[in-house]
Amino acid sequence: MQDAFTGKTTCIQGSALPGAEERAHLQDDHQRRLEALARLGAAAEKCDLRAHSDPDRDLVLLAEGEVALLEHSGPEWAELGEAIRVFRALLPLRRLEDFGFHADVEHPLEEPNARLRYLHSGVEASAFVAVADGSVYKFFLPREGQFIASEFGFRRGDETVLLAEAMLGGYRGLLEKLLLVQALGGMATEVVAVTPEGILVAKQTLGEPLPQGDDMSGSLPPALIEIPSRFLRANRDHPRLFFLRGAPYLVADLHARNFVRGADQALHVIDLVAAPWPAEFGPRDPQIGAWLERVRHDPDASALPGAHDDDL
Repeated sequence: MQDAFTGKTTCIQGSALPGAEERAHLQDDHQRRLEALARLGAAAEKCDLRAHSDPDRDLVLLAEGEVALLEHSGPEWAELGEAIRVFRALLPLRRLEDFGFHADVEHPLEEPNARLRYLHSGVEASAFVAVADGSVYKFFLPREGQFIASEFGFRRGDETVLLAEAMLGGYRGLLEKLLLVQALGGMATEVVAVTPEGILVAKQTLGEPLPQGDDMSGSLPPALIEIPSRFLRANRDHPRLFFLRGAPYLVADLHARNFVRGADQALHVIDLVAAPWPAEFGPRDPQIGAWLERVRHDPDASALPGAHDDDL
């Protein structure tokens, strides 16, 4: 299949659920995109181009020929040019006009679009349904100039080891979030493009929304691990631990609006707030470090060895 807007190959069409092989390919794409962004950042730093206050926005928007004239001046610039091309292949630059919007108005996403039917908007993104095939397209808008979407920040708590608070995020955090949605068995998700304005476009399988306010505590993805309250408090619903390729992540904001029912009648997550678990707090607190190692091998392990969490 070809995407209706980019002409690129896609495995997402309306409410049809991609198969296991297609989902594995999508997840590999997410992982390779993150690796390409990390490579791009490292190459840019060698050329003194990385702005430490910029959460990846300038890197994400580098055009393919940005440093073409400098590539013959040294190996660092040649490496940067190649890193840009690899990243651009995984996250192409596309104009809002390619998706049927009129970019010469003040708020293009709020104007009528003959090719995309408005679905809803949240704090992070506006969602539309494609007229051509019924797929969902999400447009994540930058906020405060450089930031996009949300991710967790951590600090030490008084009554708990950690407090996690959702805050403005960066492009790497958003790409990690979309990877986690995919890895948790959520609705199949592709990253389609980024616009010159910094709007990241993602595509998802269409599902049936749940009634707002439904209790999701008994319907969370089984791979998520409950975090003892003595270790962490978060300002989002149902904070859980998730291991991806052996690395721990905090995943939360798992309320009813972030789930849909798919064509298979199963529930699938479509959005969340997440962040890598802060590695620096393990050495500072031996109990939490030991717990992470236990649940890495046994998700049902208690907060303390030989004790049940209900007794603590």
